[in-house]
Amino acid sequence: MKRLISVLLALLLLAPAIVLAEQSAEGKKIKAGFIYVGPIGDAGWTYSHNQGRLEMEKLPYVEPSRYIESVPEGAESARVITGLVRKGHNLIFTASFGYMDATLSVARRYKDVVFMHCAGYKSAENVGNYFGRMYEPRYLAGIIAGKMTKSNIIGYVGAFPIPEVIRGINAFTQGVRSVNPSAQVNVVWTQTWFNPAIERDAADSLLDVGADVLTMHQDAPATLQAAEERNAYVIGYQSDMREFAPTAFLTAPIWNWEALYTKVAEEVHNGTWKSQSIWWGMKEGLVSLAPMSDRIPADVQQLVKEKTAALISGQLHPFTGPINDQNGNQQVATGAIPSDGDLLGMSYFVEGVQGTIPR
Repeated sequence: MKRLISVLLALLLLAPAIVLAEQSAEGKKIKAGFIYVGPIGDAGWTYSHNQGRLEMEKLPYVEPSRYIESVPEGAESARVITGLVRKGHNLIFTASFGYMDATLSVARRYKDVVFMHCAGYKSAENVGNYFGRMYEPRYLAGIIAGKMTKSNIIGYVGAFPIPEVIRGINAFTQGVRSVNPSAQVNVVWTQTWFNPAIERDAADSLLDVGADVLTMHQDAPATLQAAEERNAYVIGYQSDMREFAPTAFLTAPIWNWEALYTKVAEEVHNGTWKSQSIWWGMKEGLVSLAPMSDRIPADVQQLVKEKTAALISGQLHPFTGPINDQNGNQQVATGAIPSDGDLLGMSYFVEGVQGTIPR
C-alpha cells in the first residue's frame, strides 16, 4: 500500500510538468486583443484591420479575440491597453501611430505579453512594429489618375501632415507625372482621420477648382460620395469602397492585414516570434490594388499590370531619382533610391504637388 501511495504522489507531482510539455508540443494558445482608432464600420482603416482580425481568428489555436474601437490616441490609450492585458490577452495589436508611446509604457510592465504597434518606429524586447509599403499601389493608382484626368487637376484629401501621408501623396504624384507631366495634384488637409463632414467639405473644395479625379488618405468614404454626386472619377483607399461610388470608382490601394496578422499569430504560437520592424509590400501581399473599373481603358489597365509586375520583382521603385521637391531642389539623385529611413521620414512634397505641409 505504501508503495502504491508513493507512486500516486509521484504521478501527481509530475502532472503539471506533463501538461506543460503537452502545451509546449502543441504550441501556445493565442488570445489576441486589438485597439482601433476608429469604428469598425468606417469602411476604411479600421474596417480593414478588423477584416484581418477575423481571418486570424480562423486559425485553430487562436481563441476568440477582442477589439476596442474609437480609442483616442495618446496617454488615454494606455489604460485601455492595460485593460486587455489584465483580461488575459497575450498578443495585443495597437493599430494606429498615436498609440506608440502608450504601447511601450504598458509593455515595460508586462514582459510576458507580445505587443505589435502599427505605423510606429519604436520597439522593445516584447514590442514589434509593422506597416506596409503602401507607396507601391499608390504609385499605380497615380498612373491611372494621370491617364484618366482631362483637366489635369487631381484632388487629394489628406489627413494629417505626417510622413506616412506625405509619402503616399508623393508616390501617387510620381505615378501621375510618369504618364502625364502636365498634371498637378492639389492637396487639402483635414487634420482628422475620420470625420465624414470635414472630408466631404475638402473633397467639394477640390472639385470646385476643377479637379476631375479625386483620391484621399482618409478613413471615411465621403470623398467617394462627393465624386459620385458631382460626376468626377475617384480612387479610394484602405479597402475596396466601390459600393459608395459605383459610377465614379476607378480602383483603390488597399490593405490586406490578414497576411500579417496570421503570420504574427503563427510565430507567437510556435514560440518563434521576436521583436522586429515589419514593412511588407505588394510582394508579401500586405498591400495591393483593388480590381480596376471597366471605365479604365484596356491599354491603361495593361500598363498598370506591367508596372505591378515590375514593382513586385524589384525592377521598379516609385522613388528612383532624379526627384526634386516642389521648389525645384533635388532630393534624390539620378538613379538613386531613398533608404527606408528616408522614406519613413519623408517631409517634403515632390514636383507636381500643389499645396503646403503645415509645420
